[in-house]
Amino acid sequence: MMSASSLNGSHKCALSALIFPKAAKPTLVVTARRTRPPDPRVGEAGIAVSTIPDIRWQRCDIKSVALVANVLGKQAAREKGAYEAWQVDGAGQITEGTSTNAWIVTADGTVVTRAADTAILNGVTRLAILDIIRREGYRLVERPFTVAEAKAAREAFLTSTTADLLPVVRIDDSPVGEGRPGPLGEKLRVAYFAHASAGA
Repeated sequence: MMSASSLNGSHKCALSALIFPKAAKPTLVVTARRTRPPDPRVGEAGIAVSTIPDIRWQRCDIKSVALVANVLGKQAAREKGAYEAWQVDGAGQITEGTSTNAWIVTADGTVVTRAADTAILNGVTRLAILDIIRREGYRLVERPFTVAEAKAAREAFLTSTTADLLPVVRIDDSPVGEGRPGPLGEKLRVAYFAHASAGA
């Protein structure tokens, strides 16, 4: 049987393991692998997304290995015949996809995407698209949007490092716009490919 002093010592040791050292130094780890770009036909035809509750923790801006909710969401989307799942918070607003950022284009041509708060991971492709939108002079608002607003949008698309920019033509059972890729999304897609090629 352990004594009270032994238990206290073990407790203090466990707590100290969770505290940052005073002289902590960051470690940089870089990995590289070959990947294939998305099938061009997917970008030409557009994709479907499903909506799911966002059950992740409240610091999604931190890229960690705790991705089980994302994996389950992506699998659920594929089982429904969708390319991706857009996650919806408790207020009914879309946060982001399981591995992508979510965008819509409103009826007046404004591009809308959620601001880079603690609810989303701020992707490098997202940042590149924001730069292109500003450079080209398109209207842009960074704010949350609801599922209903997304389904009523003129266009929708998603972005990520591995997917580039893909037009969303269906959300759940609702077509987006005319049910095919929209002109603004296509312009941004072409501009993004030019941007990526210039940096290669």
